[in-house]
Amino acid sequence: MKATACRGCGRSGLEVVLDLGDMPLANAILEESDLGRPEPRYPLALAYCPDCWLVQITETVAPDLLFRDYTYFSSVSDAFVEHARGIAERLIAERSLGSDSLVVELASNDGYLLQHYARAGVPVLGIDPARNVAEVATARGVPTLAEFFTRDLADELAGSGRTADVIHANNVIAHVPDLNGFVAGIARILKPGGVAVIETPYLRELVERLEFDTIYHEHVFYHSLTALSRVFERNGLTVVDVERISVHGGSLRVFAMRSEAAEPSEAVRSLLAEETAVGLCSPEYYAAFAGRVEALGRELRAALEDLRAKGHTVAAYGAAAKGAVLLNAFDIGPDLISFVADRSPYKQGYLMPGVHIPIVGPEQLVARRPEECLLLAWNFADEILAQQAEYRRLGGRFIIPVPKLTLV
Repeated sequence: MKATACRGCGRSGLEVVLDLGDMPLANAILEESDLGRPEPRYPLALAYCPDCWLVQITETVAPDLLFRDYTYFSSVSDAFVEHARGIAERLIAERSLGSDSLVVELASNDGYLLQHYARAGVPVLGIDPARNVAEVATARGVPTLAEFFTRDLADELAGSGRTADVIHANNVIAHVPDLNGFVAGIARILKPGGVAVIETPYLRELVERLEFDTIYHEHVFYHSLTALSRVFERNGLTVVDVERISVHGGSLRVFAMRSEAAEPSEAVRSLLAEETAVGLCSPEYYAAFAGRVEALGRELRAALEDLRAKGHTVAAYGAAAKGAVLLNAFDIGPDLISFVADRSPYKQGYLMPGVHIPIVGPEQLVARRPEECLLLAWNFADEILAQQAEYRRLGGRFIIPVPKLTLV
């Protein structure tokens, strides 16, 4: 469904920043038997609202197609589990959480975060629409509702007395087409004095570090603090604090409370002023983005073609959504990349969307010893480079594509 107006403020006249054309769903990995059937593709273009400056894609794919059966499991990344443990332990201490508290996570995935609260004796509730992932979380001891979080579900939870001291929403607020309904639902189930902790990739990192491969159909929005704070205010919440964190290529961690008893911190006021100063709320900020993406694509394709011409075997690492976007956007297929290694057993044995490169286990880097490996999951570069120390010791080199081509 094509958006004819801003999903945040309702203003018509979105301005397109980058058009990637028709793309497959980035997490829709394929089986060999799928190759005889048409592979769905959907328009993918990034735009901004010149009124509230909410950045968003122009087309919405039905959430049931994207999230009911999901191949991304957060616990595959040791670094991300450790990141989650840190914020859980911090909030347990800061807010004196105990057996009479409730922590809710929206898009709770496989329990990677809530498990830390549960182990400390704090009651938890996960909400995630992916039934396969919810089953894994429940088996881990994290009770999980396999549902989309909506305003209606929030009313049901509040009506049954399930209101939260802490609500987490990590890497989900960008995914929800009904952004106002989602935020209003958070306000509905948040206790007076409770806090919502939202992590989302930061728009400035996307533009300034050329992280174009984080643009895909699951990510409807690309948030600045300016746009996000306006959405929250519209729905009864106030951003009381903000932190810039390094996960996923650079993210915001936003703390919000019910507006009747909340004031923005100096950190919030400072970052809002900084966004204005760098021109984030101006067309000029986005003007050169598409050209920079096209230039990167030409440079990467030329480098890969040169390596293959020299007789090198080139692999890739990371069958994640951003990898699918990069490969499809730059038309990089099996002629340039022999295989994609990935640690998740849920992806091994399948094919990458669109380009149909086979996905194998990471041990194949040492077994097959390609001269170079394109690091598609660049947001976990330190973790992956450490895991692949043996491959590198044997002479293997990684190509990091974003924000610029780097050989390590």
